[in-house]
Amino acid sequence: MTQKRANVFGLGLIGGSLGLALISRGWHVTGCDSVGDIERQALSLGIIHQIGVDRDADITFVATPVSSIAEQVVRALTETTGLVTDVGGVKAHLVGQINDPRFIGGHPMAGSELIGLAGADAKLFESAVWVLTPSVGISDSNFEQVAGVVTELGSEIVVLDPQRHDQLVAIVSHLPHLTAAALMGLASERSEEHVAVLRLAAGGFRDMTRVASGHPAIWIDICKENRDAIVIALDGLIDGLAHMKQIVEQGDSKELMKRLQQSRIARSNLPSRVRDLMDVVEVRVPIPDRSGAAAEIFTLAAELGVNIANFEVAHSVEGERGVLVLVVEQSSQDVFRGGLIARGFRPILQQIS
Repeated sequence: MTQKRANVFGLGLIGGSLGLALISRGWHVTGCDSVGDIERQALSLGIIHQIGVDRDADITFVATPVSSIAEQVVRALTETTGLVTDVGGVKAHLVGQINDPRFIGGHPMAGSELIGLAGADAKLFESAVWVLTPSVGISDSNFEQVAGVVTELGSEIVVLDPQRHDQLVAIVSHLPHLTAAALMGLASERSEEHVAVLRLAAGGFRDMTRVASGHPAIWIDICKENRDAIVIALDGLIDGLAHMKQIVEQGDSKELMKRLQQSRIARSNLPSRVRDLMDVVEVRVPIPDRSGAAAEIFTLAAELGVNIANFEVAHSVEGERGVLVLVVEQSSQDVFRGGLIARGFRPILQQIS
């Protein structure tokens, strides 16, 4: 069997982790970075097999800073023959710029407080959510290949429209980091007046501000590229805090209890991943003869909140058309089936025993 080959452009925390994860699964990895010393360090640490660009690589991951991703994606499309994806945290502008069937935007929701190759971890993407943002009409074959690599790395795939992705990550990723920075700044200012403040920081404070220890440089580009969505999210948070201030100021214990209880329930209802095969069903969906059908099915699953535990594409003996086989939680089978039928698909569900 021919060894699978990959390029990694940008050898920071995510790029280095990609290199290790791919190598641990038998891939041959070529890597490059704008800093020669980092390239040599990655080679010496076994994070890549060779420095440079492998023209015949099956896939190229662009893991450079957000501001340079578009340029590096174009470079990858020009200098290689395989598929290209990226790992940037902002998608709409990028996907709008790149109109090439070989490119599928991506964003693994994974990270670390560590910086650079020192934090590279082969297991960073295991059990993480990896968002794919394919362009309209992307071929099922290209989508299947990129999704297959992501699944091989141990991640759960969620497919979103690029604009929708940016709106959501502004709330669940970008806003928490900025909030943590603001809260940490407040505590730091007060600690100058009262030395004991930071010593009193207990579990709740540490949990809320943990993300503030991440690499600050990447957030400059993210806030620039996703400014509008982040500003809307900040407005929502400010309104929420103003309301909470009013409740506390008025001593409205009943309303305070209501808000705290609502947040507690919402927190407990955050989606969990499928951890075993006890309560799942197999969903077989014949793929229609139109481009982008497979990505459309995954997008629907994300919209409906359906967790996909596993998937594969079973190709028919006739050639192009195939069947998308997905494993989903039993509790979501009815809503998923209904959504598929409403969009013209013909799903067949079977309990896994």
